[in-house]
Amino acid sequence: MEDLAIFLSKSLMGWLVIQVCFTLVFIWYLRSSKKNLLPDDQLPKTAVILCLRGADPFLPRCLRSLLNQNYPQYDLKLIVDSHEDPAWKIASETITEQEATNVQISALRIVRNNCSLKCSSLIQAIRELDNSYKVVALVDADTIVHVNWLRELVSPLGDAKVGATTGNRWYVPTGRYWGSLVRYVGNVSTVVQMFIFQIPWGGTLAVKTEVLRQTELLDKWGQALGEDFMMHDILKKHGFQVKFVPSLLIVNREETDLFNLIDYLKRLILFSRLYHPRWLALVSEAVSSILFPTLLSVLVLESLLEAKWEAAALLLVCYGVYTVGLLLIMLVLELEIQRVVRSNEQAIAKLSAATIIKMLIGIPLTQWVYGLAMLSSLWTSTVTWRGVSYRVQGPWNVRLVEYRPYQWLDQPINSKVSL
Repeated sequence: MEDLAIFLSKSLMGWLVIQVCFTLVFIWYLRSSKKNLLPDDQLPKTAVILCLRGADPFLPRCLRSLLNQNYPQYDLKLIVDSHEDPAWKIASETITEQEATNVQISALRIVRNNCSLKCSSLIQAIRELDNSYKVVALVDADTIVHVNWLRELVSPLGDAKVGATTGNRWYVPTGRYWGSLVRYVGNVSTVVQMFIFQIPWGGTLAVKTEVLRQTELLDKWGQALGEDFMMHDILKKHGFQVKFVPSLLIVNREETDLFNLIDYLKRLILFSRLYHPRWLALVSEAVSSILFPTLLSVLVLESLLEAKWEAAALLLVCYGVYTVGLLLIMLVLELEIQRVVRSNEQAIAKLSAATIIKMLIGIPLTQWVYGLAMLSSLWTSTVTWRGVSYRVQGPWNVRLVEYRPYQWLDQPINSKVSL
């Protein structure tokens, strides 16, 4: 047991150092990146595509923010799952309220059986665009953007080497549910990983239409469960980069409980296993972040039961240093993200002492919840999302097995809970 304890202690400290290094690189990028925004006459005509199934908690705010962009030529294309979907009524009312003329709302006409509904909607929207659109921007309904969002998203595409640009979501740690806190803690490392591996996020993503044609992305989406994770490798093969834009870190204030979070995590882990270009690196990260600290805590208990007080104290100190180190990483990143968010005039609550204590408790809880979700995902071959079920036998072998239109009765009772 002594050898195992030494190995785990050294491994945890080494992994903590690696995470600190990744975090410092991410922070350096946040601080060193400059906004080089194109003038109006150089900004290409852009189609912003939003696919809807169900009324997300902040959908009206999302739509209003998209309809009031500081951008010369853009059209918002809404693809709603069906006319009876709750999102249809909300979208129609918001369009009328804003008196918007640069928006088109359509129902999904063809429900494809070999890809996700979102991919079906994206393919429909993009194939209906004429040649005047030079850029396609994707956005999710949980994304409330600032007024320069589209300008900041499209401007880096002026570089011929950049095929796509992206941002990321940043959850808040001040929710009422423990599931919301666990999602926040897990997302902190996810944001850094996605930056390091150049993985785009479909909630804020722009791609040149010529790149869509050259890479035949639409054909891939027509066979896939998700649209974003796969893009890094596909674009790289054609010589294009994915550029992360720091100012497009978007605050998400939705809530979730632990039960719904585990379902979400199982889907996320499955998507990663199918399409993430560095899946083995993620597995290694999971072993280091979940298995090692869990084993170390078990050894602490075993040492206490066997009255090995010195061994228990040393192991406990190692576990405490690792956990506090992770907390400090989160706090530093939170302060950096708050700086970015406030520069875009997005309000975000300051951290209280009670919230920081909950974050500390949330670290081991996150390890256990993510570990449970990862183990559960190993046997997952059927995915259910917003009432739609898919059988997944491979990245390009997806079958829709159960579909029905989304109804008002499907909406959560708590209006702030993620769908």
